Amino acid sequence: MGEKASRQVVVLACSGIGKTWGALARETALELVERVRPGVATTACLPLLVINDPDARCLVMEHPVITLDGCPKACARKSVEALGKKVDHPVESIQFYTAHRELKPEGVAQLNAAGLKLAQVAANELAAIVDRLAAGGQT
Repeated sequence: MGEKASRQVVVLACSGIGKTWGALARETALELVERVRPGVATTACLPLLVINDPDARCLVMEHPVITLDGCPKACARKSVEALGKKVDHPVESIQFYTAHRELKPEGVAQLNAAGLKLAQVAANELAAIVDRLAAGGQT
């Protein structure tokens, strides 16, 4: 990663219950936070943000934010914007499949092997964005 990051980056995934693209968004966020950029990327529970939980709100308002949405309704992005915060890097999870059609995700509660691999690829691709935002840059 080079330089030590100066701040955390919040990665918020949509809930996407019952939808493959929502499952991909959630799995990508977990990959990013737990494996690719632990200690730099962090996440919060989106429903806590929706109900205006003070800790979730503070985390989002004080750090750069990447949203991972599973559909054009963009619930994660809109939840952040509803707080008056501009999302630093909004993403719709289908864009990763569009770029990597050989990895077709399937499943809603549990992604298939191709979906899990796509989440790893997506997290790796987002790592550079996390690094830039953590260092105080823009995407």
